[in-house]
Amino acid sequence: MTAVTEYLGKNVRQYGIWGALVAIVILFQVTTDGLLLTPDSIASLVQQNAYVMILAIGMVMVIVAGHIDLSVGSIVAFIGGIVAIAMETWHLPWLVAVLLGLVVGVLVGAWQGYWVAYVGIPAFIVTLAGMLIFRGLAIVIVGSTIAGLPPGFNAISNGYLPNSFGFMAGRDVVTLAIGVLGLAGLVYSQARARRTLRKHDLAVEPFPAFVGKLVLFALLLGYLTWLLSGSNGMPIVLIIVGVLIVAYTFVLGRTVFGRHIYAIGGNLNAAIMSGVNTRRINFGVFVNIGVLAAVAAVVTTSRAGAAVAAAGDTYELDAIAACFIGGTAVTGGVGKVSGAMIGALIMGVLNMGLSIMSVDPSWQKAIKGLVLLLAVAFDLLNKRRAGNS
Repeated sequence: MTAVTEYLGKNVRQYGIWGALVAIVILFQVTTDGLLLTPDSIASLVQQNAYVMILAIGMVMVIVAGHIDLSVGSIVAFIGGIVAIAMETWHLPWLVAVLLGLVVGVLVGAWQGYWVAYVGIPAFIVTLAGMLIFRGLAIVIVGSTIAGLPPGFNAISNGYLPNSFGFMAGRDVVTLAIGVLGLAGLVYSQARARRTLRKHDLAVEPFPAFVGKLVLFALLLGYLTWLLSGSNGMPIVLIIVGVLIVAYTFVLGRTVFGRHIYAIGGNLNAAIMSGVNTRRINFGVFVNIGVLAAVAAVVTTSRAGAAVAAAGDTYELDAIAACFIGGTAVTGGVGKVSGAMIGALIMGVLNMGLSIMSVDPSWQKAIKGLVLLLAVAFDLLNKRRAGNS
């Protein structure tokens, strides 16, 4: 048990964020008289906060590389307006309109990436300008609300997978099957990663800690699956988010592109001396978040069933907060997709719990700001303690 205790002590930030999420869920489950963890509330939590998770995936890569992006909220409004116009005015099929939105996301990301990577303007300035440019363009192209979007498009965020296999004990079989497959994939990936580390004689967590972590994950995933299966089934948007999480976890952890992002954020000069093409990597990072902002635009517009110029307001702050709460280092070089997702869930649970309790929106913002401040302060204190030990 000494090895386990020592490991947990060294990774207090990683496990502390999980503990914080559990504590916040329990707190609101009690204070809302059990309304937080109902099947419909869980489905709403996913659907209402999918945009945060999608943007946080891209934002964590930007922050790890040592940058920041203040423009994603405005880009969401801009691309959401283009997608809505493509369907409502140009009468394009909704799938073609979505693909058009993704292409625009690539172009927007390339535009900002060029100024950052090849001209050398700090990302803070470029994306601050982008925040103003794309918000202004959103107001110009959208004007008033663009509504009456196709049902197929609206189902992206509001729909559920069809119940093709009926029910078992009053639960949707499709949702249960996806949960089982997700759990099997999680166990396999964790076991494979541990085996790879041992193969290369790298440090691994003690086996009891490894098993305990898997058991905790299994219980959490199983419980959420059981709750969702008692609702309308598996939300389509959750499948989209899940695929993105798996894909980008692989990109950051198992590809050259991902390793170079960490190298640039950890020590830029060392990365350059090692032959890393920092311009290309930085350009790719901003193209990537442009695409993910387009996905978030589709999800947001679908959720609302309309495009509005004010869409995406403060989305960039939600995504940045999710990353920092989830353990991404302010100085770059450190951060994981999984941590950002936990941060996004904490933000989402706070939003939903406080809304159920009818807390004034102004106080909700103040509370979320305090949580962000405490999370970053906790991270910095742990680093200082580790440096002094």
